[in-house]
Amino acid sequence: MKLTKVVRDILDNYEGVTPGVKTKIANILMNGSLAGTGKLLILPVDQGHEHGPVKSFQVNESAYDPHYHYKIAIDAGLNAYAAPLGFLEAGSDTYAGQIPTILKINSSNSLSNSNDQAITGTIRDALRLGCSAVGFTIYPGSEVQFDMIEEFKELIKEASAVGLASVLWSYPRGPNVSKEGETALDVIAYAAHIAALLGAHIIKVKPPSSHVVNDDNMKLYKKTNIDIDSLSKRVAHIKKAAFCSRRIVVFSGGTSKNENELYNEIRQIRDGGGNGSIIGRNTFQRPRADAINLLKNIIDIYKK
Repeated sequence: MKLTKVVRDILDNYEGVTPGVKTKIANILMNGSLAGTGKLLILPVDQGHEHGPVKSFQVNESAYDPHYHYKIAIDAGLNAYAAPLGFLEAGSDTYAGQIPTILKINSSNSLSNSNDQAITGTIRDALRLGCSAVGFTIYPGSEVQFDMIEEFKELIKEASAVGLASVLWSYPRGPNVSKEGETALDVIAYAAHIAALLGAHIIKVKPPSSHVVNDDNMKLYKKTNIDIDSLSKRVAHIKKAAFCSRRIVVFSGGTSKNENELYNEIRQIRDGGGNGSIIGRNTFQRPRADAINLLKNIIDIYKK
């Protein structure tokens, strides 16, 4: 596998990271239709655990089958496929070596009101399944945020020792974070920065809104002439918060959108210098043909 200059430049930003981990990051960056561009499109399917199978899959019953998601990710030419242990195990032999996989190691469920997640997989599981990376969620602002952060630090230490990359979902929530605040520009910037400080190799956050929670932060944005009105400018700000663009940052697809809304969001993520998208429900809640077409169109946008 010959790396492009774009990918080499990205890897150069990861000083202090072992060759094994850099190889796994490169495997993800050099896979699929976006290979070598520095852009990523990843399919995450942890929603069955997070929201329940009916809410996640009943709209498209084929999505109950773990093989269905492997096939979509492979056939659409995605960079990687991320899922909890059971979903990956259910197709790991059939699709071994066909796409880089990410084991989501912790999960929550909507039957609980707790802003916490349980550990549902291990580094040994990731190695056994041939994964390129492990995924983990933290909730900055929650009652258990420090426990989650400490869990992630132990996880990344163990993963790095055996050459696995890490993907960190950094989602602010908790008693001091309003619903509007969960996607506020200054809060998402904080979440991305925390993820970078924790050593995450790939950072996943939600697209930031123009809302700013902290009045002092708003004054600073105005004083320094930061444009917060367009998503592309807000994405650029999030990238700056992630060590001045030295870390890979991808953005979630969120709730179901129509195609034009989603394409416009993707264009703005691209124009803001975001590294790509990790899109679940907007993919697998569509019929297969529509999902493949949607993903290929997104890939074309990121290639421009």
